[in-house]
This record gives sequence, C-alpha cells and structure tokens, in this order.
Amino acid sequence: MTPLFIQIRCKPGTTYEVASEIVLREIHSELYSTSGDYDLMVKLYIPEGEDVGKYINENLANIENIERTLTTLTFKAF
Repeated sequence: MTPLFIQIRCKPGTTYEVASEIVLREIHSELYSTSGDYDLMVKLYIPEGEDVGKYINENLANIENIERTLTTLTFKAF
C-alpha cells in the first residue's frame, strides 16, 4: 500500500466537522490539526492498483466544507 499525506483547508469554522467526517469514514491512518495554510493533515494508505486521484476524490475530497487539498506522495522510507 502507498502512504500519502494530504493537507486539507476547510471553510472557516468547520474544521472539527470535517475531521469528524474523516474519522467516520475510517480511511485514515493518522489525522492531525495543523497550523499554517491548511487546517488538517491526514495520512492514509492507498490500496495497490488504485488510482490515487480517483481514490482521494471519491473518499476524501467530497466531504462537505473542504475548500482545498494538497497531496504529497511518498516513495521510500529511510
């Protein structure tokens, strides 16, 4: 499985609602509240053979009150 880190910008005042919906979907490995340009950071694993963009769009980006996401692909752990 391929690990990804996805930063999420939420509409103002909705960060906890978005985080709760992510938890309910049980797709994440780790979920953090962050400072800076994005409100949340989620680590998740994409099953082998899955299209990354499609998986994110169908399982994460369609959550209400998400304004923007930034996905960081990983390659090798050191």
